[in-house]
Amino acid sequence: MGYRRTVEPTEEPLTLAEVKQHLASADPDLTVDDTWITAQIAAVRQYAEQETGRSLITQTWARVMDQFPGGCWDGEQGLDGNAIRLEKGPVQSISSIIYVDMGGSNQTLATTEYLSDTSGAVTRIAPRFGKLWPIALPQIGSVTVTFVCGYGARADVPEGLKTWMKLRLAALYENREEVSAGGPLTPLPFVDSLLNPYRILRV
Repeated sequence: MGYRRTVEPTEEPLTLAEVKQHLASADPDLTVDDTWITAQIAAVRQYAEQETGRSLITQTWARVMDQFPGGCWDGEQGLDGNAIRLEKGPVQSISSIIYVDMGGSNQTLATTEYLSDTSGAVTRIAPRFGKLWPIALPQIGSVTVTFVCGYGARADVPEGLKTWMKLRLAALYENREEVSAGGPLTPLPFVDSLLNPYRILRV
């Protein structure tokens, strides 16, 4: 079980010009560092997504599961017992829910069979009232939920995340050995605290 990205974002939260304007020691008229800076923009965006559990720019993911959730409608878990939970949000839409039936054929679940709740940091999908999840073939990877997520385009990404990216990029630009060494980013407690409001708590 896990997630895989099926469609990459088509742009980054920050442009090369924005980053160069922020970097105090970068000459905006020189292009010698442009390739390096562009690569680090993508790397820092990916790091932010990993740390927060969110997707910044619109992209498509698939969650692969071995079966549908098998909880109950009452009791300790309540309605959440039957809910598929999607991280990588904010989720914009559910593209499809495909499962392998007992005959070994792929089936696409009709949208009339389930509801999605995107109001929280983690999206929930559950059968509509009076419905049940179908029985999937008991084998690994029998259920795949494909969904579109992200804040939207570059202009829709919260400024707090963009500010963190700029500060991190500035630190990397001044300390390139941190990148060449291939290790984790050096902790910057105040800077990294800017990510806290956006972190999805794992439960």
